[in-house]
Amino acid sequence: MSKPKRRLFSWEGTGNAIHDASLRAFDLSERTARWGWRSQKRRVLRWQSRLFMIVQISLAAGMSWWLAQTLFSHKAPFLAVVATIVCLGFSFGQRLWRALEISVGVTVGVLFGDIFLHYFGTGVWQIVLVIAVAMSFTTWLGARTLMVTQSAVQAAVVLTVIPGVDAGISRWMDALVGCGVALVFATVAPTGPVMRPRLQAAKVLHETANTIREMILAVEASDMEAAERVLASARATEQALATLTTAANEGAAVVRFSPFMRRHRQGVLQIADLTVPLDRFTRNLRVLARRAVVAVYRGEGVPDDHLQLMACLAQITDECAAELFAMRQPSSKIDDIVALAEQSATIPVGDRLSSAVILAQARSMMADLLELCGMDYTDARDSIPDLA
Repeated sequence: MSKPKRRLFSWEGTGNAIHDASLRAFDLSERTARWGWRSQKRRVLRWQSRLFMIVQISLAAGMSWWLAQTLFSHKAPFLAVVATIVCLGFSFGQRLWRALEISVGVTVGVLFGDIFLHYFGTGVWQIVLVIAVAMSFTTWLGARTLMVTQSAVQAAVVLTVIPGVDAGISRWMDALVGCGVALVFATVAPTGPVMRPRLQAAKVLHETANTIREMILAVEASDMEAAERVLASARATEQALATLTTAANEGAAVVRFSPFMRRHRQGVLQIADLTVPLDRFTRNLRVLARRAVVAVYRGEGVPDDHLQLMACLAQITDECAAELFAMRQPSSKIDDIVALAEQSATIPVGDRLSSAVILAQARSMMADLLELCGMDYTDARDSIPDLA
C-alpha cells in the first residue's frame, strides 16, 4: 500500500494569509486616509488663521512698489517691497515694535550699502567693511539682535544681489518707503489686537475645563495612561499662556499708539491684566494634575465629593470662557464661584494626602478665577472661606 504524498503547502493556510494581508492593507489604507484628512484640515485651519496677515502683507508690498514708482519714478523699487515684507513679518507678537525695530535696521543697512557702492564699488573688502560698519553703527545705537542683523543683511543685499538696479541713494529712499508703509499697516490695520488676546484667554480657560473633566474620568477609572495624558495636557497650557501674553502685549502696544484703536484701549488692557491670575490658575492646574497622577499610581481613592467639586469647577471655568468668547468680562460668575467656594469649605479633607491636595488646589483655582472675573487679589483670597 503506497503512502500518501505529503503536501508541500496548504491552500487553506495560503488563503488565510492572503485574507489577513488584505485586512492589514485595508486597515493601513483607512488609517492613511484618516491621517491625510486630518492633515488637510490642520493645513486649512492654519491657512485661515494666517489669511489676514497674508492679505495684509501682500497689499502693503504692492502699495510700497506703487508709491516708490509714483513718488520717485523708480523703475524697479525692489527694496521697497523687501523692506515691507521683512518689517511686517509673519508673526503676531509685538508686531508694531518689531516693525519699527526692523525699519531702523533696514534703512541703516541700505544707507551704508548705497554709500559704499557709490564711492567704493562692490567686492570682497567692500562687503566685509560695509557689514562691519552697519552692525557697529546699530550696536552703537543700542539696538537688539534683530535690528543689528537686518542692517547687515540689507547692506549685503545692496552690494551683492542688486548692485546695478537704481544705483545710488535711491535704494535707501525705496527702503524708507517700504518701512513707512509697513509701519502704517502695523498701526492702522493690525492683526486683530482687540479680538485675539480675549479669544486666546477664553481658549486657555476652555482647555483647562476639559483637562479637569478628563482628570476626573482618569481618577474614577484608575487609568494611569489617561492620568499621564491629562498631565501632558495641563503642561501644554504653559505654551498657550505664553501665546496669550504675546498677544496681550501686542494689543496694548497697538491701542496705545494707533489713533484708530484708542476706543478699544480699556478692553485690551483688561485682558492684559488677566495674564497674571491666569498664569497662577494654570500653575495650580498643573499641580492638581500631578497629584491626580500620584493618586492613581498609589491607588489612593479620591472621595466622590472632591470629584464633584472638580466637576463644578470645570463647569464654571467653561462659563467664564464663554463670557470671554462673547466679548464680556466674566464678572457675572463671581457669585457662582463664591457659592462654590463656600460649599468647598464644608467638604471633609479626607484621610489621604492626594485628596487633601486636590481639595486645596481646587480652592486655590477658585481664588484665581475670582481675580479673572475682576476682583482684586486680597478680596479674592478673602472670598474663599476657611475649611470647617
